[in-house]
Amino acid sequence: MKHVEDAVLATRSQAGHRDAFGELVSRYAGAARRAARAVLLDDDEADDAAQDGFLSAWRNISRFDPARPFGPWLLRIVANAATDRLRRRRVRRAEVLGPTLSSSDPSPAKETERLALGDALRAALAELPERQRTAVVLFDVEGYSAAEIGRALKIPEGTVRSDVFHARRALRRLLADWHDEGGTDAAGS
Repeated sequence: MKHVEDAVLATRSQAGHRDAFGELVSRYAGAARRAARAVLLDDDEADDAAQDGFLSAWRNISRFDPARPFGPWLLRIVANAATDRLRRRRVRRAEVLGPTLSSSDPSPAKETERLALGDALRAALAELPERQRTAVVLFDVEGYSAAEIGRALKIPEGTVRSDVFHARRALRRLLADWHDEGGTDAAGS
């Protein structure tokens, strides 16, 4: 159903309706930012890359095929914008990302543990090769299929599955110490 609604909005956008494109931006802003952040590991640069991606998508909306899902098309553009920024950046900086895990217990101990897990996960993600990091975030966090990610990143579906597998394995290894100390399985199964 969402695919159909996205297609209608994209078609209206192709006809010049900015409000329709604005709705698509609203729907995909979070996913675009997270995809860019997976590549750049920097909140501010991710925001800029997502914005660059949306601007590029608006400029190229005539190239979008409404018979295909909008999300992967857009995320490919955002990932390309993020990759372009990464190539231009001379020195890599890894900054703390905003909290992404929720806790039902707001106690200081739980909050500290949650923040420590977030820091450990961000540091572990920073160790991954860019394509693996992007694939695992799009697959495990955003819920895109391997086929959609493959189309978005212009790589075979099997390569996406391999990247996700290797990223998960590396995350388990990198977070093993935290798991042993923190008592929580941060990398998933």
